[in-house]
Amino acid sequence: MEKLRGRYRLHRFAPRHAAPFADTPLPGVSAAEFQRQLMDGFQQGMQKGFEQGLAEGHEQGREEGRQKGQDDGYRDGYAEGSLAGQKAGLTQFTEAAAPLETIASQLNDFMAHAQRKQRDDLLQLVEKVTRQVIRCELALQPTQLLALVEEAITALPSTPESLHVYLSTDEFNRIQNAAPAKVKEWSLMPSAELPAGECRIVTDQSELDIGCGHRLTQCMNVLKETLAPESDDA
Repeated sequence: MEKLRGRYRLHRFAPRHAAPFADTPLPGVSAAEFQRQLMDGFQQGMQKGFEQGLAEGHEQGREEGRQKGQDDGYRDGYAEGSLAGQKAGLTQFTEAAAPLETIASQLNDFMAHAQRKQRDDLLQLVEKVTRQVIRCELALQPTQLLALVEEAITALPSTPESLHVYLSTDEFNRIQNAAPAKVKEWSLMPSAELPAGECRIVTDQSELDIGCGHRLTQCMNVLKETLAPESDDA
């Protein structure tokens, strides 16, 4: 720095003049006139800015309103159109499905009728085969009917004074040959009115049906309810 001082010298710049104040009156214009012009310019600027802001606000509000109206209209129109389309589609589907529903109802009736007929045919076959088996068993072993008689007599609350057991004529003859003691003990008697397998116990107080037909009817009723318990409600 000592060497630099010997070879160079500092330069001092002249002071800068301050810029004229913005409120300084123009040449030939009084301060009051300048102040009035300044206020007029300020008012004009404010008015112009207000009008410009108002116009821009109107334009922005109009654009936002238009956009909102368009969005709301699109949404409402879509909802109304969708609902109307669904109603129209449901109406068309209902009209188109009506014949199918009729066909389905007829098919269900046909299937129900076929099932009932199949059930009735099956029950008739079972009953027919069962009756045939009963006839064959009683023809081969007529004393089996005596087991039903003994069971019924044992179930009586007291031994009646008068007791008669009626059988069909053919079965009475077979039992008389196979077990004559039982014929005398239980007062077995033939009856031309009773079919094979039927038996009646007549006392002085009551009459009991213990034949195979009665038991078979009870079994068939249970079988019918088992195969189709809802058939009575159909």
